[in-house]
Amino acid sequence: MTVTNPIIPGFFPDPSICRVGEKFYTVHSTFAYFPGVPIFESEDLAHWRQIGNVLDRDAQLPLSGCGLSRGIFAPTIRHHQGTWYMITTNISGGGNFIVTANAPEGPWSEPYFLGPQAAGIDPSLFFDGDGTCYYIGQRERPAGSRYNGDCEIWIQRLDLETMSLVGEAVPVLTGFQRKAVWPEGPHLYQKDGYYYILHAEGGTSIHHSVMAARSRSIFGPYEYCPCNPILTHRHLGRDYPVNCVGHADLVDDGHGNWYMVLLACRPEEGYTLMGRETFLAKVTWEDGWPVVNAGVGRLEECVALPGTGTEAGQEPVCRTYSFDGDTLPPELLTLRNHRERVLSLDAAERGVRLFMRPNTLRDSGEAAYLALRQQHRRCEMEATLRPRFSQETDCAGVALVQNERNHLRAECYGDGDGVQLRVISCADGADALLARVEVPAPEEICLLLRVEGLRACVLLKSGEGWRPVASGIDLRPLSTERSGGFVGCTMGLYASGNGADAGGYADFSGLTYRELL
Repeated sequence: MTVTNPIIPGFFPDPSICRVGEKFYTVHSTFAYFPGVPIFESEDLAHWRQIGNVLDRDAQLPLSGCGLSRGIFAPTIRHHQGTWYMITTNISGGGNFIVTANAPEGPWSEPYFLGPQAAGIDPSLFFDGDGTCYYIGQRERPAGSRYNGDCEIWIQRLDLETMSLVGEAVPVLTGFQRKAVWPEGPHLYQKDGYYYILHAEGGTSIHHSVMAARSRSIFGPYEYCPCNPILTHRHLGRDYPVNCVGHADLVDDGHGNWYMVLLACRPEEGYTLMGRETFLAKVTWEDGWPVVNAGVGRLEECVALPGTGTEAGQEPVCRTYSFDGDTLPPELLTLRNHRERVLSLDAAERGVRLFMRPNTLRDSGEAAYLALRQQHRRCEMEATLRPRFSQETDCAGVALVQNERNHLRAECYGDGDGVQLRVISCADGADALLARVEVPAPEEICLLLRVEGLRACVLLKSGEGWRPVASGIDLRPLSTERSGGFVGCTMGLYASGNGADAGGYADFSGLTYRELL
């Protein structure tokens, strides 16, 4: 059986993995999107299914006012004696915290915040053979940073009864390279009498890398692998099809095989729209050190796995949402908290209703935006809406979003004489009107947003079929290279009162996402 990388495409960064029995589970960063920390399940490392979100309640995930690349950083998932643990950082509210559950699909507990003792980011948990739990994370050096990115990896015991750190906080690593920058994302393991630490280094861009260290004692001293970095693509150049490789977590399959999940990017002509995605690599052990993709030394497009079955990642994706249930599918996202303020599944005649509230995609409030991750270089999203405008500033339609300052909007609005559709590109915070047309049948409007590499087009359905409204739209401003940050693009349904709230809304009866071959 083979699986095509990435195993989980689209904006699913900072993967962490664990195995319980014969099943594997991953979690991923979500930053300012809600719900937070998606959890996936697989029986073979090839076919993955999202079974929920760890942080699906406002009380677990305060995000009000935070930027799109703030919020939830780098979760870790672990399992011990029947209890599931997820630890992460909300850098916009409370810092490092743990939630627990009796089953991976939840419900998950309210957060146990670890307080100022747990400084820094990227926390992980390790359960030793005697049941003792240890916290490992990254923080600035207490003595003071000598340069930007001068950090350390540290370990401290965690009391599971009180969910608090106890004993001494011991710094164990400061990075492999001379003047190492951003040693982060550490995970701790035990194998054959050694404790191993895997961590990222070099920042999460093109200099990203994976380092390994080991010690006979959990608190060190640790020695670095002489072959470090054990994986990186930085030496392959900016034009290599996959870059930014790092932030790894190890897992064994219970049958002697080891694997690594990690993040990487797939730029298109030097520009990345989908953000950091989740990849898989094989790991073998030589002289007590992990070797990634032995004989290859880089990520492979296809990974051969034990067993038989259908090849994963071969069939084109097509998903349709009719919004006829009581809850939203777990893969649908909103911005920040308080989903009930911006949408309703009960109020719509059919489908989902988005309210035209004051917030817009250009601010850090709770905009009415219901989205999916862009998971393919060439894809399209089709939506059908019935708007009810209450004022001239009301609008509703579809959008492709990177962040508050870089996105694409196709908005319907009333101008007193009828309904107009305008296409707006927001690049570096400045709106540019690309096209405006009259909507001939405003009672039910069908829009299509198509992405083809670094270009997009917007189409409107009429009696003659689909007609283009704006074509050849440059999407490079929505790339990570131009906009910065840590998120990838999402595409979804949108409504706004643009600063006012007079009761307008739009009912969306359907949403379809298609991969284009």
